[in-house]
Amino acid sequence: MNRRNFLASGAAALSGALTAGPAAAARSVNYAKTGAEIIPGSAAADGFAFPAEWKKHAQTLMQFPPPQNWYPNQLNAARKEWADVANTLAEYEPVTMAVRRRDMAAARKLLSSEITLIEMPLNDAWSRDSGPMIVQNALGVRRITGYTFNGWGRKFPPYKHDTLAKGRFAAQLGLPMYTSDLVLEGGAVAVDGQGTLLTTEECLLHKNRNPGWSKAQVEEELKAGLGVQKVIWLPRGLTPDPITDGHVDGMAAFAAPGVVLLHTTDDRSDPNYRITQDAKHILQQETDIRGRRFEILEIPLTSYDVVHMNFYICNGAVIVPVSGRKGEDDQPLAILREAFPGRRVVGVSGRMIGGGGGGVHCITQQVPAV
Repeated sequence: MNRRNFLASGAAALSGALTAGPAAAARSVNYAKTGAEIIPGSAAADGFAFPAEWKKHAQTLMQFPPPQNWYPNQLNAARKEWADVANTLAEYEPVTMAVRRRDMAAARKLLSSEITLIEMPLNDAWSRDSGPMIVQNALGVRRITGYTFNGWGRKFPPYKHDTLAKGRFAAQLGLPMYTSDLVLEGGAVAVDGQGTLLTTEECLLHKNRNPGWSKAQVEEELKAGLGVQKVIWLPRGLTPDPITDGHVDGMAAFAAPGVVLLHTTDDRSDPNYRITQDAKHILQQETDIRGRRFEILEIPLTSYDVVHMNFYICNGAVIVPVSGRKGEDDQPLAILREAFPGRRVVGVSGRMIGGGGGGVHCITQQVPAV
């Protein structure tokens, strides 16, 4: 079943089938065929941590959409939006696009000549979730933490190529990789670069991701793999979200240490009212690892199919998915300009990406500069 069929089918009815049976997590992934250098230990133990997204990038990694998860009459439109994001990003920093061999010609027609294409087997195109999470030490040395990818809780088989994607990227980049049995997509976490991480219980404690893991065990594995010292748990992400089960990057993001952007709504009939108010209350009571109270910048939920919070911070700019419909984009973009005064805030069409269950952040993964 593809992502669009899943969204259209009444996903709740399928939840039992998706979570029944053996443990959902694919344990001890074999990366031998990827060419990646697998190293023992953990990022934190070796002095590495996942940098904040606003740290200078060497490049952005993306994946060109294969046909598996799109209706045939929508594939070209989806690829055009992916390409528009990549071409926009290429104005600010280098972009590398992983592409299946049979899709190379289609990719080259849509992508700027400045974008580097690399051949890679793929099932899907959400680099934030299946791509590598690159950690760095104080000297600028880079490595990868390879958490396990299981197709968002085994919803979209086959996903074996995407499970191995981080290993293939590691080989392409020449970076050694730690591995972890924790099932984690990159969109499930947000970090401030100083030791504080945001995530949701709904996603990481879901039985289709990490059955048998306690909350404390998940938290320790986040600290080990990403080098953070404090994890702040929000109960849920935005709804409906039958694909990612509440990824935090659809609802909240750090704009700077001590500053959190949060999607909210004043519509009490919207189930997201309670969800976002609960998140706001937790953030108001919490502090970051350095003891600072959070400044919370609220971004109104104005679109039903585009999540403005799912933006991507690149060198000199913030790339934001927009609907293009009157009255939906202006206020979120204005708030983001206030939050990132030193960067251009650039809107790109995100309706096809949103229809597939994501946004600009979901289809990008940063490589920090040395």
